[in-house]
Amino acid sequence: MERSRGFPPRPVQLGDVIDLTIDDTGSKGDGIGRVKGFVVFVPGTKKGDTVKVKITQVRRRSAVGEVVE
Repeated sequence: MERSRGFPPRPVQLGDVIDLTIDDTGSKGDGIGRVKGFVVFVPGTKKGDTVKVKITQVRRRSAVGEVVE
């Protein structure tokens, strides 16, 4: 995993498929889950969902995923 500009290594990488529990909802309505404190936004989910997610975008402080099952 890469390390850049003082940010800790990201616990997910592009293309990873992970099981994720949605524990919050973002301002745009996307579900929010966390992997080792790292935020993952998942459109089309809601608080309380447990979903299998494919990571489609990785940013400095967050990632975006889509439900695959």
